[in-house]
Amino acid sequence: MRKLILPVIFSLVLVLMAFKEYNTEKTATLTKEWKSSEAANGLVVLELFTSQGCSSCPPADAFLHDVQNLYPDNVLALSYHVDYWNYIGWEDPFSSSDYTQKQRNYNIKFRSRSNYTPQLVINGKEHLVGSHKTKIINKIDSYKNLEQINPISFQGKRVDDKFVFSYEVEGNLKDKELRLVTVLNERITQVKRGENRNRSLKNANIVVGEKTIPLTAENGEGAVLIPDMVTSKDKVSVFLLVQDHNLDITGGAKLALGN
Repeated sequence: MRKLILPVIFSLVLVLMAFKEYNTEKTATLTKEWKSSEAANGLVVLELFTSQGCSSCPPADAFLHDVQNLYPDNVLALSYHVDYWNYIGWEDPFSSSDYTQKQRNYNIKFRSRSNYTPQLVINGKEHLVGSHKTKIINKIDSYKNLEQINPISFQGKRVDDKFVFSYEVEGNLKDKELRLVTVLNERITQVKRGENRNRSLKNANIVVGEKTIPLTAENGEGAVLIPDMVTSKDKVSVFLLVQDHNLDITGGAKLALGN
């Protein structure tokens, strides 16, 4: 009888060990997938409206760059240089009246009385002062846990003076459009006049071009000219964002082009 019991006990031990090992592997796999999914879904698009002529903007410019490095899987950071500070005596080389109008459109939505710098818009849904670090971090931590409404992926390459690309978008596309944004990763400027005169300013995530594309299908392709101010030494990134008619950003992705 004892000879019969020992093999049975040994078999049960082997089964329990195998079951434990299986569950450990399964838990590890699920945890890994969950982390990967969380990083992919937690999109936070930060749009900073700034100017080299604004003395309170450099801290916000620097913080935007730091935040993107702090949240590399979640944050897409964009820096729009407006032109209404140019009257002081320094013309920001990256400024554009188009970006001033873009900011005005947001502030009409937010029922804000006027444009101001540094203003940070989060996912097109709300705004705050771009140098309020604690508030910005808290907002990022809340948005990064939300799933994208329109997950998007795209691929492309630089061909001479153009960026040629193809994309795929998921989710409901009604009343949505694409924004293709060309961004200089970094540039240093010696400011000679204005509120920041005699300062060397390092700007990052600088928007140098933006194109709106109608979104009529889940996939498509296109091309955009790379702006003349982009040199062969510059590192460039391209952002593709999905935005609805209310200016809410519902999806986005980034592709680094390198030199």
